[in-house]
Amino acid sequence: MLRGPAAAARPAPARRAVTACRWAPGHRTLGTRLRPRAAAVQQAGAASAAPGAAPAPARGAEPAHTGYKDALMVQTFGWDSCHKGGWYKTVQAQLDELVALSATHLWLPPPSQSVSDQGYMPGQLYNLNSKYGTAEELKSLVAAARAAGLVPIADIVINHRCADELGADGKWNSFRDDVTHTGRKIDWGKWAITGNDPVFGGTGNPDTGADYGPAPDLDHANPELREALTDWLNFLRTDVGFAGWRLDFVKGYAARFVDEYISDTVGVEALCVGEYWVDMAWSGSELDANQDAARQVLCDWIDAAAKSCAAFDFPTKGILQEAVKKQQLWRLRDKAGKPPGLIGWWPAKAVTFIDNHDTGSTQQHWPFPADRVAAGYAYILTHPGVPCVLWEHHFGCGAELHNAIKTLAAVRRRNGIVSDTPVRIVAAEADLYVAEVGGRVTLKLGPRYDMGPLLPKEADGWKTATWGKDYCVWERGPQA
Repeated sequence: MLRGPAAAARPAPARRAVTACRWAPGHRTLGTRLRPRAAAVQQAGAASAAPGAAPAPARGAEPAHTGYKDALMVQTFGWDSCHKGGWYKTVQAQLDELVALSATHLWLPPPSQSVSDQGYMPGQLYNLNSKYGTAEELKSLVAAARAAGLVPIADIVINHRCADELGADGKWNSFRDDVTHTGRKIDWGKWAITGNDPVFGGTGNPDTGADYGPAPDLDHANPELREALTDWLNFLRTDVGFAGWRLDFVKGYAARFVDEYISDTVGVEALCVGEYWVDMAWSGSELDANQDAARQVLCDWIDAAAKSCAAFDFPTKGILQEAVKKQQLWRLRDKAGKPPGLIGWWPAKAVTFIDNHDTGSTQQHWPFPADRVAAGYAYILTHPGVPCVLWEHHFGCGAELHNAIKTLAAVRRRNGIVSDTPVRIVAAEADLYVAEVGGRVTLKLGPRYDMGPLLPKEADGWKTATWGKDYCVWERGPQA
């Protein structure tokens, strides 16, 4: 299904070739053009006004959310959180603060034993002792999150799996299953690896997606393998308590399998989101104004997954950070007058973010400008889509940014902004962006001080809610 003007998807970029299942710190094979590294994210923005916080979500024995229209997700880890010692305990100690943020969903790190400390090269899937903590600590965190009314989401890495032993052919394609569990065994052989995997000697069906060089690509076209993976997902749901999935590297296998994994486990009403790192269009070092092809790729993927899964809105991230970095706020309105990312075409299925463990954190592959992070959150927390806050921004960049994010989240919650709230873009010029959201909130971005007639008027019920470096937010109560 085409969303907006038809546009051809760019071919997937070539993957980096390797010769074994090896891992180096900081190594993730990325599916987009990498921008130059920048300084680590620092405390950003000027002090924000802090009006009274919105009421915190009610506590209860189980999360009360059905669907995710009003979701606010927090990514609870950065790239090096696995090296901090007892990370699950660290997150559990901050649950009250996450409730106060009005968060609804917590994205937790990959749960299984992994060749890489970060969890993205999984081996023994049922072994839940990882660099983030023990299986018992994970279950304690998930139970406490659910008791606090928060929905725990697991980071699911099933495109590939690292083998435990060399096969008879001298390649890494023999998998063990060392943990006793219910459901189908996962002591697979090379039949579980795609037949056209260029490194690991698989004999399965051809890959239904992009190759992932560092580890054996799993043959999702094999029903036996899919059933075993579904059993594992249901183990995470029933025995651990997870209630949603963040699916890693979904361009690596066909979207129809995403629908099956979700429908047969947590169900399509749960918040599940796929990492489809779409390539954006550049002319040299300059981001093209039109990113319709990138968002069309995401819309096509969501459709192919039977609309069971949301997608991270990489186009919004890329456009927004270029706009604030280069004072090109005209980028924030497309030719139809809508937001230019996925939120402009399919906001209910768009998970917006400023940075994640790959783009920012300690990797800094494609970071948001460090001095504009608060302005970035002003945009995603006042606009449609499902916003995702990075742990390191909320807890690791100082009180100023922490309070700015908390205040902006409160504005979103008390004004009823949800994933499909309508946006009216009033101005999008080089140094000024103004948008009215749901008739209740107005956002101004940019350094221009004099807004002229665009300034929200107190006589019309508008009051300043918060402000910071290059942003200001107004709100007003329901109109008679």
